[in-house]
Amino acid sequence: MYHNTTSRYNAYFYAYNNVLELEKAIKENHREDYSQVLPVYYPIDSAIVEQNEELLNEIRDFSSKAIEWHRISKWVDDNYLLLGLADYYEAKFDDASNTFRYINVNSKKKNVRHKALIHLLKQFIDLKNYDDATYVIDYLSKESRISKENRFLLYKTLAYYYETREDINGKIGALDKALDYTKDREERSRINFILAQMYQREELDALAYSYYQEADKGSPPYERSFFSQLFAQQVAEINKSKDVRRVRSFYDDLYKDSKNRELRDVILYEKALFELKQEDLEEAENLLIKAAKEEGKNEIQKGYIYQKLAEISLDIKKDFRATKFYLDSAIANFRPSHSSYQEIIAKKSIFDDYVTQYDIINNNDSLIRLAQLSPEEQELIAEQYIAQEEDRLMREAEAKEKQKSSGNIFDNLLAFGGRGSGQSFYFDNAVAMQQGTIDFYRNWGSRPLEDNWRRNVQSFQASGSVSEDDEPVEATPEEEEEETNIFADIPDKESLLANIPKTEAQINSLKEELETAYFELGKLMFFDFKEAEIAKENLEILITSYPNSSKKAEAYYILFLAARELNENETLYTERLNREFPDSPFTYYVNNPSAMTGNQAFLESSKNYKEAYDLYYQRQYQAARGKVRSTLENYPLTKNTDRLMLLDIMVSGKIDDTERYKSRLENYIQTTEDPDLVKMARNMLNALTGEKNLAQANTGEDESEEGESESSEEEAIGEDEEEEESPYKENPNQTHIFVIALEPEKAKNAKSLLGDLESFHSKNFGSSRLRTGNMNLSREESIFIVSPFNNAERAITYRDKFMEEFDSSSLDKEDKEKCFLISIENFQELNKRKNINEYRQFYKKAY
Repeated sequence: MYHNTTSRYNAYFYAYNNVLELEKAIKENHREDYSQVLPVYYPIDSAIVEQNEELLNEIRDFSSKAIEWHRISKWVDDNYLLLGLADYYEAKFDDASNTFRYINVNSKKKNVRHKALIHLLKQFIDLKNYDDATYVIDYLSKESRISKENRFLLYKTLAYYYETREDINGKIGALDKALDYTKDREERSRINFILAQMYQREELDALAYSYYQEADKGSPPYERSFFSQLFAQQVAEINKSKDVRRVRSFYDDLYKDSKNRELRDVILYEKALFELKQEDLEEAENLLIKAAKEEGKNEIQKGYIYQKLAEISLDIKKDFRATKFYLDSAIANFRPSHSSYQEIIAKKSIFDDYVTQYDIINNNDSLIRLAQLSPEEQELIAEQYIAQEEDRLMREAEAKEKQKSSGNIFDNLLAFGGRGSGQSFYFDNAVAMQQGTIDFYRNWGSRPLEDNWRRNVQSFQASGSVSEDDEPVEATPEEEEEETNIFADIPDKESLLANIPKTEAQINSLKEELETAYFELGKLMFFDFKEAEIAKENLEILITSYPNSSKKAEAYYILFLAARELNENETLYTERLNREFPDSPFTYYVNNPSAMTGNQAFLESSKNYKEAYDLYYQRQYQAARGKVRSTLENYPLTKNTDRLMLLDIMVSGKIDDTERYKSRLENYIQTTEDPDLVKMARNMLNALTGEKNLAQANTGEDESEEGESESSEEEAIGEDEEEEESPYKENPNQTHIFVIALEPEKAKNAKSLLGDLESFHSKNFGSSRLRTGNMNLSREESIFIVSPFNNAERAITYRDKFMEEFDSSSLDKEDKEKCFLISIENFQELNKRKNINEYRQFYKKAY
């Protein structure tokens, strides 16, 4: 009795309360994002765990003493469970797993055993170890007499399992079951809210409405109550009612309610979504802009607002520039772990690139036009620009003053009485003061605070009025702020005029940037934004304004693709390419648009390149040219295209005239982007026209140099082939499989293989619960599978043991050496591609 009482009401009591305190801290630190379906469990923030390290140390201290000092008590297993939880929260997953397993094997208390298994299941789900999680679920499903408390915990953890697997039906079913086993009003409210959100997304409005009503019961937190009412109104009224005015009135009443001051951005956001459904784009956009200005307490909501503005700008208004800046604002309000953050990061770069090219076109075009004006006209435009900026500042100041005066009724009354920020007294009127400052600046420029400021040139009298001991008068912070606010963003006329190009070289530099920008923008609009019409406009400007552009051939190619997509005359660009660029790879493509592309084309073109190079090396130049040309026709646009083009030029150097060879080299240097190949081409051109004359270029010394270039090129080809991106990824922490691959005939005769594997596992891996099976991967390959291994390290340990000790009459030495390991994700890819040899190349490198 003494040991039971002391263990339970002393050590266990304090340790358990520390666990509850830690879980409460995790819950309070989490900010619910009601725009998304709430998570089943509050996410564990490692920073919060670190802040509560003392609690964890006390849990270990109390529980360890209870186990050590009161070993004969009935509470030993309960304290072991708390030790496991402490390890779990501190992310010591191996220690936690061992503790939970120990309790399951050794404890005689069913409740503690079940609770340990449920926590072990949650840990497996956290680590995405679904094979072991499934095993625990299956084991618990066969257990009897699970308490109500544990049944609630089990069904909640099952909902978490289905949540991570993105199984909506399974999650709904598990949460529905969990509701039957809890009387905690807070838990019931939150689960009802999650179910309502899920039913709403499944467009089951009647069910969603009833669950939102349930979520609002039991005195939930105000925020959850607010969103329950808001979303309930959506499914009950917004989607059903024809009375649009009533719905708008509902949002307006929510907005006016003083209790919702911190949620006004949410209300405006939801109202904007409603207006979008009514196809009132202008009102929706205004509401979103207004929502962005509201001071909400949840920064993630601001992210959703800017993200929605970006969607409107992109999908409806086609304003790519505005989209870029809205995405910048959105990403500033999302954490890197948020799904929207990753989504924006994935596509943001193309918008950044668009704005860069767009700004170059706008700025350079304006500067070139200004450069063509007379100095007097340039000065006039600069003055007009400064005046416009000053007027803009005035309008902004007036707007701020109106907002300030309208925001405080008492201030307005004081102003009316002549004592506030009203209009009667000059120094109480911020707008009048700002106007006076601007007028002064227009007339006199920027003058320091000193005597005789009107004089253009101060005399000795002005300077002599200040003694050496006197210190200059410093402006007050208010004066400094006022001056900064007015003049900081307005450049003076001289700096504006200095930006205008004066020399021909400066103008040419701007034109070169313009040429590149038009090309890059056209390319971006076609391939990334799928806007063929806009792409066509920019590329037409390029070839019209810059007829000698080095990008002209590729521009024709993109225009060919755009014309085909727009059902226009594509033969126009085919003819231009054949006429102006007969040797371009783009010409080969438009002549044979059905030619093979992709990885297979790369492999075939690599093979043909080597054959062509061998023919060139054997001085069979015509045969080499034929091989190169046929390869370019059949596989026109691959990673080998530039190498094939250079080899064709090398052949040209042997059988064509010098001028033809030279012009092709010069064109290749301008149009090719691979720096190594450009360097080789430049070396060839230098050998022809550089420091060495033509006679020297034909000597054996130069031929050896050329041979070295060709050899270097061949080495580069080999390197590129090795670096061809594999479809398989290294996943050392993922579940792995051990694979034995056999030919179908051998697989039929390998009748004892599975039995031999089972015997091998019983002897060497008895506690690992390994499973074996077999399947046909393709007509040529049958595979035997051993699984699961939690990670690559455990799989490698198995493989090493297998190679050393496994022996079977159904498996010869050669097939044994061909066995391999593969992660679950890579196995799915292998099952699609059916190419074991391709995977083995990756396997040799990765394992």
